[in-house]
Amino acid sequence: MKPVTPRGFRDVLPQEAAERKVAADALAAVFDAWGYGLVETPVAEEYAVLEAGAGALEGTAFRLFDSDGRLLALRPEMTVPIARMVASRLKDEPAPHRVRYLADVFREQASLRGQSRQFTQAGVELIGASGPAADAEVVALLIEAVAATGLREYTVAVGTVAVLSALLDASGAGEVWREAVRSAAHDRNLVEIDRLAAAGDLPAEVARALPAVVRLRGGRDAIDACRGYVGACGCAGVLDEFEATWELLEAAGVADRVTVDFGTMRSFDYYTGMVFELLAPGLGLPLGGGGRYDGVLAAFGAPAPAAGFAIGIERLHIALAEQCVAPAVRRLDAVLCGDDPAEVFAAAARLRAAGWRVRLAVGASGIDTVAAARTAGAFEALRAAGARIVRLDRAGEPADPLSDPAPEPPAARVQEGGAR
Repeated sequence: MKPVTPRGFRDVLPQEAAERKVAADALAAVFDAWGYGLVETPVAEEYAVLEAGAGALEGTAFRLFDSDGRLLALRPEMTVPIARMVASRLKDEPAPHRVRYLADVFREQASLRGQSRQFTQAGVELIGASGPAADAEVVALLIEAVAATGLREYTVAVGTVAVLSALLDASGAGEVWREAVRSAAHDRNLVEIDRLAAAGDLPAEVARALPAVVRLRGGRDAIDACRGYVGACGCAGVLDEFEATWELLEAAGVADRVTVDFGTMRSFDYYTGMVFELLAPGLGLPLGGGGRYDGVLAAFGAPAPAAGFAIGIERLHIALAEQCVAPAVRRLDAVLCGDDPAEVFAAAARLRAAGWRVRLAVGASGIDTVAAARTAGAFEALRAAGARIVRLDRAGEPADPLSDPAPEPPAARVQEGGAR
């Protein structure tokens, strides 16, 4: 048979995998510097647990029955599994909990259209803290982490679902109409929002505010404009925490990367306040996003405020490539040949002890070893000759020997030179 991968899944070859790891490690280093501890959760969860936290998952989650007859699902995202873990394993530990993760998630797609069914997310969750300081922390952390990967052009679009919720409450309309508005807002279907605002028997202030607010973008000016619309509806106070968060982002020096966008909505229904998306030009899809989800842990009997975000590593890698930013993958230091396998293994062990990355080419000729080193992007082509390790010239002939003990690896010397 012809071996193929299932649709929506793909193999990741060494260079791409190495570049993705560099990007993920850069994110993790910043998460760690902010005091977020690494956690892992099972790839499969009880389906009922996921549904309790995230709402209906029909058509989204990969479902399976285990040998006990329990309905499980592969995790479609990481927020609910971590909420379940905190509610069950950390409930007696003092809050807040700051955790980070790097994990594969799985989502079924009714119509793939190039969308992956397995992808990798890096993210954080801040559980047990509320208010503007907590919201500003996760946004500032996102910005610092993305900057550490080398991405140059990006924006974080920040909004709050509290505004839409307040307008829906002020409308006095029934649940069918409200759900239609929520659905249109999630899809950013402005035409449908206009229609719904005009069609309902709404207070005039709400009918004016609804289509206007979801179009507001900018900085403090957008907040001021939104306050005017919601103030006319009797709910100006809904923006107090959001404005305080914006002021903290200004104080942190990251507001230049933030755009206030009251049309920003997230795909899951559990967000209760601030929401945000990480955007890069030309990609067409968010690189990641998150927000505040204060109601999720209550589903597991441990109510607590919470906020967090996830970044898609594959999308981040694409954005880096489109901006001509190549993650600094460490090159192979040497390809090592020799006629005596024992000599080659012993020489390679000495080099690796000195920090070298070495690929073996036992029995290969000098010219073939040089060609292999060139193909692999290695700095050196070497030969083990008795107790010595000898450099090969371009023709594959022995040249000068390496010093003994072995010097530091070429990759380290290049990095040090770049640092200077």
